[in-house]
Amino acid sequence: MRNEILKVIDKNSRISSVDLAAMLGTTVDVIENEIKAMEKEKIICGYPTLINWDNSQCERVTALIEVKVTPQRGLGFDKIAERIYKFDEVESVYLISGEFDLCVMIEGKTMREVANFVSSKLSPLESVLSTSTNFILKKYKEHGMPLADDSSDDERMLITP
Repeated sequence: MRNEILKVIDKNSRISSVDLAAMLGTTVDVIENEIKAMEKEKIICGYPTLINWDNSQCERVTALIEVKVTPQRGLGFDKIAERIYKFDEVESVYLISGEFDLCVMIEGKTMREVANFVSSKLSPLESVLSTSTNFILKKYKEHGMPLADDSSDDERMLITP
C-alpha cells in the first residue's frame, strides 16, 4: 500500500485523500494514517511544487557543482555533505560515483551570485579539494515531469523495413 501511495503523490502531491483512496481501493482513514506514519518516519519529507521558472518573470540561474572532498575519518562524506546542504543557496546534495564525490545543485539570481557562492562559501571549506561548476542552460524535464511545451508533432523520422 505504501509504495502505491508514494507513486501517486510523487506525481501529484495535491491529490485528495478521497481520490487517493478511490484509486487504491481503500478508505480515506487508511490513506491518511499511512501518510501520517510515513511523514513521522521521514519517508515523506515535504511537498515541493514543481515550477517552470522559464515561464515566470523571475530570473534564476541553476548550477550543478561537482565537488571533490576528503572524507572525514569515521564519518565518511556525511559530515561535509551536511555542512554543504545547510547553506541557503543549496537545493540538493548527492553522493555520486565517478571523478567527483558530491553533486551540489544551487540556485541564484545571476551567474555572478553562483560564482560568489562557490568561491566564498563552498571552495574554502576544509574538506573541499576541488569543484567544477556547470550552469543549467535549459530544463526539459524535472521530477519526471516535462517542462517544455508538449508538442504533439513527433520530429523523429519514421523508419520502415
